[in-house]
Amino acid sequence: MRVLFCGSPLFAVPSLEAIAANHEVLGVLTNYDRSAGRGKHSKATAVKIKALELGLPIFQPEKIDDIFISLIKDLNPELLAVAAYGKIFKHDFLNIFSKGGINLHPSLLPQFRGPSPIPAVILAGHKQSGVTIQRLALEMDSGHILVQERIALTGKETTAALSEKLAVMGAGLFVKAIDALEKGVVREYVQKEEEASYCKILKKDDGLIDWNKSADMIERMIRAYNPWPQAFTNYKGLRLAIFSGGVLPEEGDFSSARNGEVVGVDKSYGILVKTGQGMLYIEKLQLQSKKPNDWQSFLNGQRTFIGSFLGGE
Repeated sequence: MRVLFCGSPLFAVPSLEAIAANHEVLGVLTNYDRSAGRGKHSKATAVKIKALELGLPIFQPEKIDDIFISLIKDLNPELLAVAAYGKIFKHDFLNIFSKGGINLHPSLLPQFRGPSPIPAVILAGHKQSGVTIQRLALEMDSGHILVQERIALTGKETTAALSEKLAVMGAGLFVKAIDALEKGVVREYVQKEEEASYCKILKKDDGLIDWNKSADMIERMIRAYNPWPQAFTNYKGLRLAIFSGGVLPEEGDFSSARNGEVVGVDKSYGILVKTGQGMLYIEKLQLQSKKPNDWQSFLNGQRTFIGSFLGGE
């Protein structure tokens, strides 16, 4: 199959590698380089870096206009394969491809349509997730489903770890779908709109912890917002990021404590913070302008942390 691959972040790299190993990739469409770091050096996407390693032609248009459409049309592509590109394609571009366009989405569609399905499934506390290969459609993530694969969740996954696992699963599923399209044996089915749910673009402030919420919900936030935007709170006017923690199995008697109060430590778990329901323990954290620390090392540098209150301004 003659494929134009489209994607940008690290999540899309396994799919590019798998498709290139099994089909003819005519080129790679990816976002343009962006300035990054203090020196504002130009930084290529992870997909561009991999495409260069594979010796594939690279396209980085700021917009898909008539000139670019004509350029791609001359390549005589059969299929557009998309993984985490972040833009919706119009009919005049999709019509170039005789086999149409398909997209990898890391959720069990129609659940969690939108840009952040992996954090969303962790936040929701679901027991399973998965990947879906769907037809590209003008309405976000609403296309017919070609193939889908499920995975059980342990309740310990971070977004970083689950993204890596689903990226590999998705790569294999992508090749399976393309093979079926090439042989003309693919079966498509319509998504059930009544079962659809949606997720939003993550913002930096989404990670701010409300200590009136339950320990279970805050623990899910810690995992869902790892690596970005990170779950965080305020401590003495500074940002305090929390990288890992959990719900204390046996809470003890802290009924007089206020939500957000650092009540003590448990040597087997870590720093204990009172929440709206249950006790959260913190294992690894980072105070603004400091290095990440395990809880013991953190307390060595913050002698007055026990008994303080987290949150507020």
